[in-house]
Parts: sequence; C-alpha cells; structure tokens
Amino acid sequence: MLHKGYPVPMDMLRSADGMAASAGENSSHGAATPDHAGPEGPSFAGELWQDVKYDVELKRNNIQHNFLKSNDLSDRKTPGWFQQYRYFLGSKQRLREARTQAVDFLILLLAGICLGSLAKVNDETFGSLGYTYTVIAVSLLCKIAALRSFALDKLQYRRESDSGMSSLAYFLSKDTVDHFNTIIKPLVYLSMFYFFNNPRSSVTDNYIVLVCLVYCVTGIAYALAIFLQPVQPSCCVDFITTTNNNNKFVDGLTDLCYTKWALEAFVIANAKRYEGVWLITRCGSLMASGYDLNHWYRCLICLILTGMLSHGIAFFCMVTFHNK
Repeated sequence: MLHKGYPVPMDMLRSADGMAASAGENSSHGAATPDHAGPEGPSFAGELWQDVKYDVELKRNNIQHNFLKSNDLSDRKTPGWFQQYRYFLGSKQRLREARTQAVDFLILLLAGICLGSLAKVNDETFGSLGYTYTVIAVSLLCKIAALRSFALDKLQYRRESDSGMSSLAYFLSKDTVDHFNTIIKPLVYLSMFYFFNNPRSSVTDNYIVLVCLVYCVTGIAYALAIFLQPVQPSCCVDFITTTNNNNKFVDGLTDLCYTKWALEAFVIANAKRYEGVWLITRCGSLMASGYDLNHWYRCLICLILTGMLSHGIAFFCMVTFHNK
C-alpha cells in the first residue's frame, strides 16, 4: 500500500513495527502520526447528501431496468412477452383452489338470497334500495377476492422479474385467469337475487351491469393489492358513494365514482319497464335522483373505462414500485 501510494489506516501503521516513521516519508496519502491531528471526517450534511444521491441513482437504475430493454451480453434468446404469456397461462397460472372458489360462490349465493329477500321492489323508487345493496355487496366481495391475485406472491414476482421475466406477460396472465370470475360471479349472484327480488328489468340488463361493475372493481383491487398492504381499505368508499348527501362537494365526488354509475344503470334498466300509467311517476322519480333514461350506455362505458384505467394504474404500480 505504501509502495503504490494508497492511504494506510492508523491501526495498521501502529501494528507494523517500524512502519510509522516510513509512512510519513513514503506516502503522502497516509494517515498522520499520533502527534499530528488528521483531517476531520465528513459532516452530517455531506453524509446525508451522499445517501440522497445513492437513493436517486438506485431508483433511476430500477426504472431503467423496468422500462428500458437492456443488452443481453450472454447471447441468450429470451422469449417475447406473448410467448411468456402463453407459458404462464398454460402451465404457471392456475385457477384458485376449489375450496376458495367454492367459498366465494357460496357467499355470493347467500348474499343474493338475503338481499333479494330483504329489499323488496318498490314501484315508486324502481327498486333502488335493492340495487344499492347489490352494488355494495358485489363490489366488496369481488374486491376482497381479487386482492388475493397479487397480494400473496409479491416476493415471487420480484425474483422472477429480476431474472428476466416479462412483467406484462405476468400481469396479463393473472388478469386473464380472473376474467373467469368476472363472467361467472354475476351469474351466481343473480341466480338467487333475481329469484327472491323479481325486479321488472331483464336478467340480461342486470348481468351486463354486474359484469361491468366486477371488471371495474377488479382493477381497483389490483392496484390496492400491489401498491398497498393486503387489506381492504376501500370498504368506506362504497358506502360513501352510495348515500345521498346535501353537501355539494360530496355530491360532486359521487358523480365521479363507479358506484354512482352502477346504481344509475340498474335503476334505468328497471325504470324502462314501467310504462303507461307509470310514466309520470317514472319521470318524477328519475328527475329527483338526477338520472336520465338515455344514460344507460354512458354508465356502462364509464364503468369499463374506469376498469381499464385502474388496470393500467395497477400494472404501472407493479412495474415501478416494489413494496416489501
């Protein structure tokens, strides 16, 4: 170290016999003798700045690794995202355990029986009470079930992603498997709710609204499971956005929530079946609620767009943020 001009620590100089004197002569970068005080260490501000620079560089490297394609110096042929998607969908991805799926379906059946029996159809409100319960129950149950898709294997995703796995293929394969629940769960719920409640709207209209609603809340659950801890923090949102408030700020907030669109689509689908002497009552009830018969398709489009946006946010959070 002295020959090459490297700095020598004080403890090494003291332990070596006869090296302390030659250290000051041969090395200009060596430590000072005990009689001469050396330079002071870095200050707290300097150490803090170095830590900040290190964290920023680490984040930049992670973002470049996630979003930019790096050169493979090993000449290994990595399969594309579509081929990886087919692989995950065919071999890696499996439907949830039969017991867990059966429990989810059983809960939906019981919810349909209870809510269909308790919320009787009121011709003056077009069954809005039963539909309010439906939006709350289906939203919460489907969110809780969708939280398990990404909340349980974050560590496996980080390990596979660092080894070169395509994040897009992984996300799409998970989402494709959950599309089975998006199609089946509305049928399971309506099979009991429609039998005990018997609204005037058709099963097809209710099924279409529920499919759009389940797709919307599934994307929101993905984002919550990836970005936050595996809890159910969105429960209060469903109750707040399905209640009527006199506050203008809260009313404006509810107009931007998916529960408002789903409830409006349900009520409109049911109100269209009231004709003849019910026209005046239908117009007055819809006007009091702020609904329009021509907004049924707009509500469905808003639910689908919200689901697509939430899926995109969930994928962005999965690629960008790696929570422990």
